[in-house]
Amino acid sequence: MTFFTCSLSLEFIEQSRCAGGGWEGVWQLHRQWAQFENLQLHRDIMRSLLPFLYLFSVWTKGARVVDPTLPFMEYLDQNNLVCLKWGFDNPQGNITFKLVVNTTGWVGFGFSPNGGMKGSDIVIGGVGPSGIYFTDRYATGNSKPLVDEQQSYTLLSMTESDGQTTMTFRRSIQSCDGQDFHITDKPIKLIYAYGITDEIAYHGDREGTKEVNLLNYKPRMTSTNLNYLSATVDNITIPHSRTYYHCKVMQFPNLKTKHHIYQIEPVIENVDMVHHMLLHRCPTFVTKPYDKPCFMGDMGDACFGVVAAWGVGAGVYELPENVGIPVGGEDTFYRLEIHYNNQNSKAGRTDSSGMKLHYTAQLRQHDAGILTTGMLPLVQFHYSIPPNATQFHTYGVCNTTLFSQLLNPVPELQVFAMILHTHLAGRKVRVGHYRNGEQIDFLGLDENFNFEFQQVISLGNIKTIKQSDEIAVECTYSTTDRTNVTMMGLATTNEMCLAFLFYYPAIKINTCVSHPNTSMSKDQYDIAAQESLLKTLPQIQYISDDNTNSSFNFYGTVREMMKTPTDTCENKNAASRLSTSWIMNPAGIMLLLLWIAMI
Repeated sequence: MTFFTCSLSLEFIEQSRCAGGGWEGVWQLHRQWAQFENLQLHRDIMRSLLPFLYLFSVWTKGARVVDPTLPFMEYLDQNNLVCLKWGFDNPQGNITFKLVVNTTGWVGFGFSPNGGMKGSDIVIGGVGPSGIYFTDRYATGNSKPLVDEQQSYTLLSMTESDGQTTMTFRRSIQSCDGQDFHITDKPIKLIYAYGITDEIAYHGDREGTKEVNLLNYKPRMTSTNLNYLSATVDNITIPHSRTYYHCKVMQFPNLKTKHHIYQIEPVIENVDMVHHMLLHRCPTFVTKPYDKPCFMGDMGDACFGVVAAWGVGAGVYELPENVGIPVGGEDTFYRLEIHYNNQNSKAGRTDSSGMKLHYTAQLRQHDAGILTTGMLPLVQFHYSIPPNATQFHTYGVCNTTLFSQLLNPVPELQVFAMILHTHLAGRKVRVGHYRNGEQIDFLGLDENFNFEFQQVISLGNIKTIKQSDEIAVECTYSTTDRTNVTMMGLATTNEMCLAFLFYYPAIKINTCVSHPNTSMSKDQYDIAAQESLLKTLPQIQYISDDNTNSSFNFYGTVREMMKTPTDTCENKNAASRLSTSWIMNPAGIMLLLLWIAMI
């Protein structure tokens, strides 16, 4: 069993550090391991451990954390100062969290509907001069969270050691408290904040958010592959205009064979200005590089096959282990498009933002593609959203029947993630899935859309799009703070309604969008009448492929979209909340260790 005599892995060291002991704990663990290796009974003990190790490998399959009671782990910040571990018994039972933060002040953790404070379900705790404190709270805005009348969280332990505060607590997955966030098998926006003292006050920049699917978590594998392609601009000057799009057409170093991109890492120099980035694959007739403002009538304007995407508020995105975005094997140009939102119209700022595309020569099972769906703004057609609208719905449709005009055969598409996109007026985005004229599901939805958090959303399960299925993207806008109509367009103060679908296997078709045919209509003064008009007008449906081949249908329709399903809340007594855990508990571990000692 040579496996057991190898050195401690970097991953194991990192997990030990996260567990609360700091680097001193790592070195102590290493010394203990070295002493253990020198024992003559080492090999015999390893043999006696074989039954246990086999069972342990089954229990922790797919997990990368040593603690069997908390098998999942994510750093919530980019500097690895805020570490979250969690585990649960079953989707109707309890979920346990351990939050480890590099501070000796207060720590806070919560669930947010959109990544911000308002409407969040929060716990705050710490070890102060008078002892341990811990409260269940909720936020009504960007202010100190209020203490919840019903304390739905149970503190299991609170420690402070080596400059770290570790808070372990438990709650029911399905809570009936109106101030508590309902945990589902969909991605949830987690928020954190902490202070440097035990006075619960404004946290400054010691806060953040990260979207995680707690009940359907897919751990990311640590890779030693350092190969990446750099798609960045080089010290460009951002003009003083509120909205600016910059495009760079480039070639990557020649990869003579196909490789797979498995991770998209943003490189953001001006976090207050870079709103989103898209990397497009260009058709074969684009043969010259350039670096200038977008949409100036250049040949590169025809590059529209999305290869990689990033939205404001997002971090590194790693694709599932069975898919990769194909790159290489052909002499292709790419166009990097960066949208700058210069809110204060500052002049003279420079920027070198972009993406790192981590790739491997070890091809994965499937080629991944990104399909752009929704409503495509067309300058030839008028589209206006009235002011003072509390809710105004816009639709874009995609009928996959058109695919057969550019592709044969058409495979079933397996959708595993998406990015939803609007501008400042966007409040909700829903992506409906239709088959044989009836809605069968939602591919994705965000009932609390936030312009500042437009991340890749990993779906709780794979959604299959069959040939002839239809997709409808619905965006809900609020214009109560506006006095003039809002147009569809590129500016931040204009609007968009798009959903970028990540799927496999990749096909050549990259765009499937629509726009209502408003050429023969006039705007209605009544808000409801204007919405109804735009929804019932014939939809001009448009699809295109990587070589700019396209097809149109001038008589598309918007089908009715079902109400968003809601989770039912079931009251539970304390006994049911303390049901036997499917995850091994500390008492079980002690019994097992005693059994091992007697062998």
